[in-house]
Amino acid sequence: MTCLDQAAAVMDGVLIVHKEAGWTSHDVVAKLRSVLGVSKVGHAGTLDPAATGVLPVLTGRGTRIAEYLVEWDKEYRAVLRLGETTDTQDATGMVLSRHLAGHITGPEIEHALERFRGVIQQVPPMYSALKVDGVPLYRSARAGKTIVREARSITVSHLDLLSFDGTDATLRVVCSKGTYVRTLCADIGEILGVGGHLLALERSRVGPLTLDHAMSVEEIARRQALGILSHTMLSLDRALNEFPVLVVNGQTAARVRNGVSVPFADVLNRETATDCTPRQDSIVRIHDEGGTLLAIGRGPDRSGAVYAIEKVLVDRDHGSVSRREL
Repeated sequence: MTCLDQAAAVMDGVLIVHKEAGWTSHDVVAKLRSVLGVSKVGHAGTLDPAATGVLPVLTGRGTRIAEYLVEWDKEYRAVLRLGETTDTQDATGMVLSRHLAGHITGPEIEHALERFRGVIQQVPPMYSALKVDGVPLYRSARAGKTIVREARSITVSHLDLLSFDGTDATLRVVCSKGTYVRTLCADIGEILGVGGHLLALERSRVGPLTLDHAMSVEEIARRQALGILSHTMLSLDRALNEFPVLVVNGQTAARVRNGVSVPFADVLNRETATDCTPRQDSIVRIHDEGGTLLAIGRGPDRSGAVYAIEKVLVDRDHGSVSRREL
């Protein structure tokens, strides 16, 4: 790989960042924009300032795949403090009420957790970035207003009690996008009759990205200075590894670069592609014969004959830096 290729690889991909407490997700993005010297930097899945853990950061063409990464499930280690409610539903807020909680037992918590597993309805908190009529809810909350919010369906696939010391319950939470863990904690406290709030939160996983492989902003800056950051940056292709691959020849690849749909008859790996995408309207990666990721497609259509192009991930003339080996 040439120096130019290596620089391009650093610009296009996904970094697994270990966000520290006190930083907003935007703070992390702004810092890394300066460290990497690139303008296109974003993140997939916001973490509150007090929370720590995995924050996927996308650079260069990586920002084009954010919508696919935010669909991943998340795993958290959350500490629920029983007996206190706050206006923000976490430890950063003002205490609204206090109740004795010494009579609550582990088995009672386990029983309460059963009500929050599976597909449930959750009302977003007032202190959130969710917009109603174009205004973030937290701005209305700071102005002393309470806005009516509609409950939304979320999925809590795992909710386990890891430990309980009589006041603080440590929970393992695996949930879908759009889940507010602090609201989950507040709701559990309400069911138990003593109230509660989120004392601490660590995100241990976003989809396949785990805390074990996450780097601090300082470590990323060090690796960038040494010229070795590309060794630990995920390429777009690796980040999208869960989606099946369609392989096309050079002529079709040229059309894909211009956003032209792919007829299934032009797919070189038709047999394996059919096995991997049995359903209509599946997300697929489109590769050329050299293994370069060209685009993200969706299909087949109702006729089963065409895959539409959703995102072109290469320049028309200069090719891709999102190769499988990066």
